[in-house]
Amino acid sequence: MAAPLHGDDDEILKDDYYSLLNVSRQATRNEINQAYKQLSKIYHPDKHQDPTKKKNAELLFSKLKRAHEVLVDEHKRVIYDLYGEKGLETYGMEVVSRTKTPAEIIAEYERFQQEQEERRLQQCTNPKTSAVIAVNATDLFESYSYDDFDDEDDDEGPTDVVSRIPSIEISAMNVSQSVECPLTSQNTGVLAWSLSTENGNGSGVFTTTWKRLLSSRGSIEVASTFGSRSGLTFKFSRYFFKSLVFNFNTKLMLTERGIAPGLSTGLSYTFDKHWQGRIRWNILAPSNLNTLLVYHSETQQILFQITLSIRNSYIFTSYTRKFKEHDVSTTVSLKAGTFGAVLEYGIEKKITSFSNLGASMSIGYPTGVALRIKLDRGSHTILMPIRLSEDIIPSSVVYGTIIPVVTYFAVKKLIVDPFLSGQREKELEKKKQEQKEKILQRKREAQALIELMKETVERNLEAEEKKNGLIIITAVYGKLSSGHLEDLQTEDCIDVTIPLQALVKDSSLITPDKTTKSDLPGFYDPCIGEEKKLYIKYKFRKKIHHTTVEDMKNIRIPQQRHLMREDDLPPFINDPDET
Repeated sequence: MAAPLHGDDDEILKDDYYSLLNVSRQATRNEINQAYKQLSKIYHPDKHQDPTKKKNAELLFSKLKRAHEVLVDEHKRVIYDLYGEKGLETYGMEVVSRTKTPAEIIAEYERFQQEQEERRLQQCTNPKTSAVIAVNATDLFESYSYDDFDDEDDDEGPTDVVSRIPSIEISAMNVSQSVECPLTSQNTGVLAWSLSTENGNGSGVFTTTWKRLLSSRGSIEVASTFGSRSGLTFKFSRYFFKSLVFNFNTKLMLTERGIAPGLSTGLSYTFDKHWQGRIRWNILAPSNLNTLLVYHSETQQILFQITLSIRNSYIFTSYTRKFKEHDVSTTVSLKAGTFGAVLEYGIEKKITSFSNLGASMSIGYPTGVALRIKLDRGSHTILMPIRLSEDIIPSSVVYGTIIPVVTYFAVKKLIVDPFLSGQREKELEKKKQEQKEKILQRKREAQALIELMKETVERNLEAEEKKNGLIIITAVYGKLSSGHLEDLQTEDCIDVTIPLQALVKDSSLITPDKTTKSDLPGFYDPCIGEEKKLYIKYKFRKKIHHTTVEDMKNIRIPQQRHLMREDDLPPFINDPDET
């Protein structure tokens, strides 16, 4: 079966049983038997006398027979539909119990998969890293907010010039890391450490944590911290209902003044799949009450929070809009309370499969203006808060907003895009070289099948001609990008006219949906990892038609809207037809 470039190498060139028989995934047992019977008339070894053709027929017929054997058996078909050929091999196709229902087979297989996952987790440490680099760039803008120049003295020494150059300094840094150590399926140990420095003073802590799942409804967590900040923490959570979660936290921290206890509790309630509410009460000093209401969907998220405290009370609200087609999300938030007010707006973009890059501007009183840049790479995070000004200065707001956006697009256009394009080309070429022998084998198999089809196709054409039925004139499959059909016969495109005509039945041609066409008999994948289409030019009732079909969409011809006019271009040059 053809697969995406990043898929399992072993799965890339495996056959799809439904495509081999040219039936849909919803096909009944009777439809599968009929398809197998029809294809047997073409590919059964006894239908061919030539030794070469007979050998090729034996190869394909064995595949058809295996596909038929799996799909007509409800037990094997369930496993194949869920997990493919690898599922059959893992589960043991020959030992599937006939006394079990499909539901029991699924449950047993899922238990087997869970056991494998638990074994994998026991070997996984899941390291997480976070680095925070705080930058003070206030001198960059605030140096121009007052007059540093003396008009009466035009003579400037080197010291005066240097003193007027804005300075940018790193005011604080923090690096933390944690490593999980799965002990059993219910017990996990976590080792974490953190080092930080600010204004020349450093500190560090080391934390060990033990987590245990009490059941599907609860868990406990015990953590001990050593270093510049030492103490003991205990956490407990419990699901009382499917939607209600209770949390209880307590801690004892050692400070210069002695032991400082902490105690908090909270509830989380899920109203439906989109709405969730939370309430948290810090009982001991600093005492505060926090309530949060969250709305979350695939395209947006809304947060509304109220915090009441003796020291600081505030209201916080934010709105996030997700543009999934562009892998972009934008956020606007407002926080106002006894301390003042802060407006924040930002954007986050998925730049690779495992990396997200984000930037946000914070404008507030009395906090001033700050820019925050964040890079997530897997489970690793780098955060850089940049203080631009102590007060709200228009220039710091404008430059802090524009410069990151301009820099992103410049770097993306000049560096990232060419690099990723080069990497993809190298990966694609490497994949082609790795699979070269298998591709050639599939090509030879496809050519051999076409030879087996020719006699059947000739009879099919003769029958269709007599009733002015469906005649495939030209069919090209692959990376369609040329403006002329005669230029399409390249290594990235193959002629599949005969294989398509062999699938014509009663003046119509229908193929399964959501399966790659490279799995159809007589086809193969001429350009692994590339986007493929199928162009078909056909005659029906003495009139010429044509259409272009996306690789994963089904073919359904003839259709009136495919009727070809004299000035028509091949559809793949325009927008593809929604066949």
